[in-house]
Amino acid sequence: MVRMTPQHLAFVCTDPFSWSSKKKKKPYEGCRKTFAKILEIISMQVKQNIPITTYYVMKPMEISPQRTLLLDELHAFLLELSENPIVHEHKIKISILGKWYDLPSKIIDVIKTLIDDTKEYDEYFVNFCINYDGHEEIVDACKMVARRVKLGRLVVEAVNTDTIKDDLYSSYFLPPNVIFIPGNRKKLESFLLWDSVDATLAFVEKEFADVTVK
Repeated sequence: MVRMTPQHLAFVCTDPFSWSSKKKKKPYEGCRKTFAKILEIISMQVKQNIPITTYYVMKPMEISPQRTLLLDELHAFLLELSENPIVHEHKIKISILGKWYDLPSKIIDVIKTLIDDTKEYDEYFVNFCINYDGHEEIVDACKMVARRVKLGRLVVEAVNTDTIKDDLYSSYFLPPNVIFIPGNRKKLESFLLWDSVDATLAFVEKEFADVTVK
């Protein structure tokens, strides 16, 4: 039996504070452990020649100390990633899915730099879902379709699943083969709702930060 290499792996890693709580660690340690695990998986991605990985890093959150801490640690991680040799040596294109432009300016600035610095890369693709909600992604795609219909650029009869896909944040990526859901959770948490229809859901009892990477 031939074992096929997956083309796209996706990971839910939206709750680093759960790891901190279980391990009796400081909240920032959970964030740093989570981001270190992402880097570890990216290294595995290159080693195993997997074209695409996607990480659900941050869902929309109300203003709180946890949100502020997560944004601070996210900023530090993205800065580190922008200088990480693996990104540039292996031509990894970084994309950000979600309403990241609503975040503080320091996050926006580093995201813009990452996107710009890797825009010509095409050997591997790494996506981060930041300030992302799968329902909003579908709603925004439907609004784009509605605008084209209103402007006479598209007829209603031509609207189909491909039309919706073309306007998703993830329009230019293949849907994931496997979505890993850690921490003994049993739900997608609004992650890639449109693209997850044919994905295998892998439920992992460990927190994301403790997932073993081979």
